Amino acid sequence: MESPRYLIITPVRNEEANLRDTVESVARQSIRPVKWVIINDGSTDRTGVIADEAAREHDWIKVVHRKDRGFRKSGAGVIEAFYDGYELIKGEAWDYLIKLDGDLSFATDYFEKCFARFKQDERLGVGGGMICVNTPEGVQEEAKGDPAFHVRGATKIYRRACWEAIGGVLRETGWDTLDEVKANMLGWRTYTFRDVPIMHHRETGGADGTWKNWVKNGRANYVVGYHPLFMLCKCALRLWERPYVIVSAGLLYGFVMGYVRRLPCSREPDVVRYLRREQMRRLMLKSSIWAGK
Repeated sequence: MESPRYLIITPVRNEEANLRDTVESVARQSIRPVKWVIINDGSTDRTGVIADEAAREHDWIKVVHRKDRGFRKSGAGVIEAFYDGYELIKGEAWDYLIKLDGDLSFATDYFEKCFARFKQDERLGVGGGMICVNTPEGVQEEAKGDPAFHVRGATKIYRRACWEAIGGVLRETGWDTLDEVKANMLGWRTYTFRDVPIMHHRETGGADGTWKNWVKNGRANYVVGYHPLFMLCKCALRLWERPYVIVSAGLLYGFVMGYVRRLPCSREPDVVRYLRREQMRRLMLKSSIWAGK
């Protein structure tokens, strides 16, 4: 049987310490990608050099170098870089499109196992492995409170039909939730493969700092269109998450400031209505995309 054809796009900024591990992991895959585009998003370390070395060694790796904007543009910057890479794959034949971070490592059969899940579930539109991190207590799941429909932005695998149905991703913070919400609204399923681990060598948000990361997440919830009541409940529950208070305060601050500053938000009212309906179902302890249907 013919192997799935897949393309990878990897935006990276200042990943000198981790990118080689990711390159090695992809190069050792039992099913290799048709093309892998690495976008060096204005790195000030040797990330660009490492990417170029990888491209010289593997002809299926292409590198794009973006100018340094002078700062890290969290959320939106990643997707701007992603779409620079997407321009290079137009016209390619592919079954799956993968957004992959440059600070990951994984087993040689990682993608093979992931594609097997897509084959088993014809309505699976977006999937990916379980993001894990090394801790003093050993390897652990990075985020235990994620909703059932969520796939971490560090490793997103899109089935082509689903990608085309949702029209790509939002070029703004919150892209990695809105894509899944819209996919579910259109009848696709999205979920993480909890028994297929993938190691994250820099904790999500680590480059931004704890406070900025949670403020960014709160802003993302505003952009996506979270119901204010659901957001208040979410912040209340997060009071018990370390670092205590900071998580909840950052989320609430980012969310409220979206309204105060009248920031742009989702321009798809049908998706927002669907999202808020599912959130209300969750609050009423009914089946929803949050807990599985």
